[in-house]
Amino acid sequence: MAEISAIDSPSDLVDLVRYQDGAVVSRVLAKDSSGTVTAFAFDAGQGLSEHETPFNALLYLFDGTATISIAGTSHRLTCGQIIRLPARVPHALEAVDRFKMLLVMLRST
Repeated sequence: MAEISAIDSPSDLVDLVRYQDGAVVSRVLAKDSSGTVTAFAFDAGQGLSEHETPFNALLYLFDGTATISIAGTSHRLTCGQIIRLPARVPHALEAVDRFKMLLVMLRST
């Protein structure tokens, strides 16, 4: 059974996570053995340094602008765009201005 966090009724995605000055904020919306769904809010200039994950992920940017680097190639994403983060491939994120994203981590066996 999936763990769902406060989205048992229609919700506005933009309102599920709030910006905080100088910070990265995250909120797990769903989690089970098949993966996780997490909303993030990044203040301008904030980011995540280069790292890898063992699973594929989909990153959907739903507010603002970000630079996403995957295997050394930079991609500028704006509101409404989506990109895949391949498993075991280095990636990093940086807020060009404040941005919010939904990260869907897909665990596989």
